[in-house]
Amino acid sequence: MIIDRLIEKIKETNNPTVVGLDPRLSYVPEHIVNECYEKYGKTPKAVAEAFFMFNKEIIDATYDLIPAVKPQVAMYEMFGPEGMECYIRTIKYAKSKGLVIIGDIKRSDIASTAEAYSDGHIGRVDIGGEKLEIYYEDFITLNPYLGIDSIEPYFGNCKDYERGMFVLVKTSNPNSGELQDLDVNGMKLYEKVGELTEKWGEAFRGEYGYSSVGAVVGATHPSQAENLRKLMPHTFFLVPGYGAQGGKAEDLAVCFDENGLGAIVNSSRGIIAAYKNAKYKDMFSEKDFAKASRQAVIDMRDDLNKYRLK
Repeated sequence: MIIDRLIEKIKETNNPTVVGLDPRLSYVPEHIVNECYEKYGKTPKAVAEAFFMFNKEIIDATYDLIPAVKPQVAMYEMFGPEGMECYIRTIKYAKSKGLVIIGDIKRSDIASTAEAYSDGHIGRVDIGGEKLEIYYEDFITLNPYLGIDSIEPYFGNCKDYERGMFVLVKTSNPNSGELQDLDVNGMKLYEKVGELTEKWGEAFRGEYGYSSVGAVVGATHPSQAENLRKLMPHTFFLVPGYGAQGGKAEDLAVCFDENGLGAIVNSSRGIIAAYKNAKYKDMFSEKDFAKASRQAVIDMRDDLNKYRLK
């Protein structure tokens, strides 16, 4: 099971941190951007090359410390085919370093459309009898708003190719409660989705007791996260919202079990743009941005471990 591999990587690195590879041009150091502009002009190709150079240095600086990376597809997709090529190159490179890949795609659709997403992202596409892998993700994120019809089409590929998913249950954005906290027959909607996610994952439990059907549970809502940990004892959490969004290590300790497992915590700009942070600005130059990212990973690991390892 892919969830077992993720847990083993967390144990191996003693670090439940996933680095969100969500590049923006404003995060990429000027020397990289200018080099790509000179070579390709101010074009999507230049952006894609700048993003890959940026991602590669961060991966090289952190891969020995972390279990996984989480590229957000929107940051690449906005630049068209060149951006998507960069997305795939980034994933392939991260995998060559032994990292688990969580593709943050947040898809939600049904029937043949969901099957197409599934085949492309975690399965194989059939081209004249040849089965080809396209995006190379190990996990993807999914929006369950359409119900089981939008989740079930992924089960076959999860089983056949040892892949997994993280279902949006309680997200970290400030207004998530507008829908997710609505009462549904005496339960909050997010609780109902959590119960369903726990049920959907029953057939995908690994040797550590967790399922490859995980849940996105925001670090910015610790009381709801604590509630969900009780409702979903076999569901692994992907936890966004640490750091830049306001989530604190002491608050999200409730996401972990008594063994310090059960969750992986994302940080995106807090790591990849660490060199811009006042905390690291005096320690690292812009050209040493990857070293700043490495230090940010170490600091996050140590911060999380103070609270998850009881």
